[in-house]
Amino acid sequence: MCIRKLFLALVVCLSLPAAAEFTTIERAYEIALSDFTVPVSQSGSVMFRQCADCETKIVRMTQATSFVINGESVELKEFRKSVFEIRDRARTTVIVMHHLESDTITALKVNL
Repeated sequence: MCIRKLFLALVVCLSLPAAAEFTTIERAYEIALSDFTVPVSQSGSVMFRQCADCETKIVRMTQATSFVINGESVELKEFRKSVFEIRDRARTTVIVMHHLESDTITALKVNL
């Protein structure tokens, strides 16, 4: 019986150092288009609110920011055109991928 307890204690002690601290690198926001401002240029900024009562966030984009419509990568011009054609902006959402360390937008995704 003591051997089992000793073995269990040993296993628990060995597993403790293996516990890793997880760090969030990128955060995804699901934003209603009514709370989202479409960027004007590739080097511009994105403005969005997480909720109706939340403060507006302004996060810059880079040349590496990708634009995705229905799973297909598109240029900013086509992304803007498609988003502006959406009638019901309150029911359509955009996924904003925010890289936290660099404080930049890595991707904007919309499913139409």
